[in-house]
Amino acid sequence: MEDQIRAEFKKNNFVLVEEEQILQKCLTFCINYSLSPSDLVSSWDLYSINRQLDLTVSNAHMDAFRQQLQSEQKQAIIEKEQQLHSYTDVTMDFNDDDEDVKEVVPTSPAAQTDIQLELFDVTPVTNGKMHPMGKPSDIVTPFGQRKEKFVIHTTLNGLPTVQEVKKEDDEMNSEDDVIKRVQPSKRCTLEVVSSNPAPGCRYMYDRIEDKFNCLEDRIMKFSKALVASQLCEELVDPSVASQKSIFAVGMICCEEEGRLKEKPIMLQSSVEHSGGQRVRLDLQKLDQFSIFPGQVVGVEGHNPSGHYLIATKIVDYVPLSVSDDDDKLHQTKRQALDRANQPADPSDILSDLSLIIASGPYTTTDNLFFEPLSDLLAYAQRKQPQLLVLLGPFIDSEHPEIKKGALNMTYDELFRIEVLRRLQDYVEYMGSAARVVLVPSVRDAHHDHVFPQPPFDIDVADPIHQITCIPNPGIISANKVKIGCCSVDVLKQLSTDVVSRGIKNRMNSLTNHLLSQRSFYPLYPPAEDTPLDLSLAPEALQMSIVPDILIVPSDLTQFVKVLSLEGTSEGEEQVKCVCVNPGRLARGEGGGHFVELNFHGKPDSSSAAVIRI
Repeated sequence: MEDQIRAEFKKNNFVLVEEEQILQKCLTFCINYSLSPSDLVSSWDLYSINRQLDLTVSNAHMDAFRQQLQSEQKQAIIEKEQQLHSYTDVTMDFNDDDEDVKEVVPTSPAAQTDIQLELFDVTPVTNGKMHPMGKPSDIVTPFGQRKEKFVIHTTLNGLPTVQEVKKEDDEMNSEDDVIKRVQPSKRCTLEVVSSNPAPGCRYMYDRIEDKFNCLEDRIMKFSKALVASQLCEELVDPSVASQKSIFAVGMICCEEEGRLKEKPIMLQSSVEHSGGQRVRLDLQKLDQFSIFPGQVVGVEGHNPSGHYLIATKIVDYVPLSVSDDDDKLHQTKRQALDRANQPADPSDILSDLSLIIASGPYTTTDNLFFEPLSDLLAYAQRKQPQLLVLLGPFIDSEHPEIKKGALNMTYDELFRIEVLRRLQDYVEYMGSAARVVLVPSVRDAHHDHVFPQPPFDIDVADPIHQITCIPNPGIISANKVKIGCCSVDVLKQLSTDVVSRGIKNRMNSLTNHLLSQRSFYPLYPPAEDTPLDLSLAPEALQMSIVPDILIVPSDLTQFVKVLSLEGTSEGEEQVKCVCVNPGRLARGEGGGHFVELNFHGKPDSSSAAVIRI
């Protein structure tokens, strides 16, 4: 087994510093935690990415790695036990002062739903002795036992420190709070750049022809962009033997099922240039590269035998000087949500925007109280951001209570009672300046399980459009700031399939792949848990523009980074983008993270903070 572990590390380009000690400890881990060598190396891959380590495996990290394996094992046992149905005796203790609560009368599920609606209408925020879900609110949950509610985790260009956040917490009960609420921040403009797919669309009609046409279209667009940027003069068939240096464009493919390996890697060219033929790609002469299945690249090299294309250079980005989607962008019908409130001169709008960004789940795994969401909205009431961006899942299909089917209402009712009404109370409290954007997730139990995903059809009587639903993925424009959102964990999926060499910062490399490929989901074939439907608005997956802010929530370590895309010509400026992974608002029985971001004209002058809740 030691040989298998050594081979798995080598296959994934990891270098063992103290080989004997590491292999002995890894062998012990495999035996103690019933792991195969491939599972062990996959866990180390995630461990190294989260801590931004290089490809060197050191013995100094083995103890921390063991702790991670223990926590994963414990979480797996808890999830397995939660799937079993058990009967427990529930004892509720009430104080002598609780004269209103005398008796608990069991009712039918329909009657309980009516009672919950009345309770929520009277007390939309959890106060009093009963929770909107009909449960006692004086139960102390692990989430409610936190000593510090909000703690700054990391910052970008400086934001308030932890002490300042605590100080604001004390000011909540002051008389100035009323004055602050009467003077809301300035309302931001908001446009939905893309509205496809539409609510109620038909899916599960994905044909092989649609998949082929979508992939072929990606290769052809990339080819035309490279030729137009003069990076190459002529594209040729890479599968034809040639002693001369050639330049070809194609898509990275696996020769066999499973994860991509450095040997063999296939390059599939377009039908126009090679009839869709594949050729093996040799990367031995390259000192640095990062590739994954579905990535469209330009390859410079030679194929002396006709069997192997020996690469000397790889171009893995769409040139910034060529944007074949700009014309389409101007012709797209934009959904203007606040034309009445826009100034007469659009140039008067400043590119300044304050946001709070969070991603689900919004409740802990031990209950359905949605306490993290309530705390997030309370924080937003103090900070008064112009835009609150919330990404799913809202009703998480992976939640233990939902898996067991222990609800007495439908998923849609749960969404409207526990999530939507909280948001309505928030915008009513904040006034007309507050705006909320909702992005669905494929893990939402009450919504269509397809990707790309249509927006929520909430049908809220909202005359000033304070709550806006956009598709997943989607792009919005707020105060001229372009914001791209995608709730699928594409970073984690890329991290398991990417093959790289000479890459120092792997997290930056993963995020750069989305920008360089101009796609919210460039991976193909997709991950097993991603219901990709290429017949359903495939243009929705493309980034028609490079956004100023890119939001990609992931289970990997949360971050806020400013990334740069190099121009192709000497006089061309760099294009920069603020990439945000807000993490998860709830993790297990405790709180997670969210991001507060202040955008000031350009990414370099913007400030942000990752806050632990």
